Amino acid sequence: MPIALVDCNNFYVSCERVFNPKLEGVPVVVLSNNDGVAVARSAEVKALGIKMAEPWFKLEAIAKKHGIVALSSNYTLYGDMSARVMSTLANFSPRQEIYSIDECFLDLNGFPPESLMGYGQKIRQTVRQNIGIPVCVGIADTKTLAKLANHCAKKRYAGRDGVCDFGRFNVEVKIKIFSKIPVGDVWGVGRKITEKLMSMNINTVEDLRTANPDNIRSQFSVVLWRTQQELNGTACIELEDAEIPRQQIMVSRSFGMAVTAIEDLSESVAYFATTAAGKLRQDGSVASSISVFIRTSQFKDEEYYEQSLVVPLPDPTDDTTTLVKTALSGLMKIYRSGFSYKKSGVMLMGLQPKGSVQPTLFDDTDAQEKSDNLMHVIDAINQKMGKGSLTIAASGLRHGWSMRRENKSPNYTTEWDELPVVR
Repeated sequence: MPIALVDCNNFYVSCERVFNPKLEGVPVVVLSNNDGVAVARSAEVKALGIKMAEPWFKLEAIAKKHGIVALSSNYTLYGDMSARVMSTLANFSPRQEIYSIDECFLDLNGFPPESLMGYGQKIRQTVRQNIGIPVCVGIADTKTLAKLANHCAKKRYAGRDGVCDFGRFNVEVKIKIFSKIPVGDVWGVGRKITEKLMSMNINTVEDLRTANPDNIRSQFSVVLWRTQQELNGTACIELEDAEIPRQQIMVSRSFGMAVTAIEDLSESVAYFATTAAGKLRQDGSVASSISVFIRTSQFKDEEYYEQSLVVPLPDPTDDTTTLVKTALSGLMKIYRSGFSYKKSGVMLMGLQPKGSVQPTLFDDTDAQEKSDNLMHVIDAINQKMGKGSLTIAASGLRHGWSMRRENKSPNYTTEWDELPVVR
């Protein structure tokens, strides 16, 4: 069964270039929260040898020398652009598995084998024309091989114009290709597994593909054995039709400046709980407990303090007011004065579908209906008018503690005031 893996090229950078064409051909990095480290690099930056997660303060000299443009991360923009890409790709297959923000699998079962290269090019051209994002397409009979084919398309090992279809190659050609690719480039083979494989003289994809399967299973796990089977064309990893429900929702941030006052810390926790509650309702879930944590900086010559607390909820809920009150009650139990806090966050746990909650004789149905109606109004207004247009007062308005984002681009696609203007 042919499967396509469609992956956006340098996704965060590509999103920025859609609305700022002057960045085309220019070395660009996108920085993490508080403009800390590089989380995305353009091809021009990669060519300079700059690694992922390189701290920005170490790059400023080389950035000045080579004209590197540094942008703060704009996750609102990237999330919306991802949704547009995935919606476009859904038109190319009856079955789609969204694997991450910038890649998805497409089921191409039933397509004539000789048409797949052309179909891959059509996918690339359509996404580029409709959204402005460049993508590469890898096509093969298993998900692991499709990921590898996509890797080849990007690295130009065997692809043509951003598309690689392993089905076009005979065994000899594939052996030649696989012998050039390091084993660490295989989907799911991490650094520690790579080191162990190399100690066994398994250095390339071809080495792993042809290794004794009994040895692989005994020395590692069934997961790597399945990977090996997939490299040999036997599908062991199914295409997921639906996204697996989240088991927990975490919202946290490092502060742009140290926070000492309980008022500021409370505001941040309330804001994170509000954001988490919105995500919970988007998933159609309710939470059974909430965890709150706070911590100081590990990199300052001060006493380090970190504490967390899990607070059970009387009943599973998605109500923002209940979650905020519970989170703040937990914060008051773990807060200690005299510290400069650098980060806080909340985690919703014990998630379950809202419709699966069993009611009891003692439930206040009127109160539940009022809560549902209020949450529906809040979500509808925020969806129409923009995130945070209507929120809980405890989450504040000014957010002096918010992270540094000195070079953030506008939210071109989600905020009316920041829509791009054509002159």
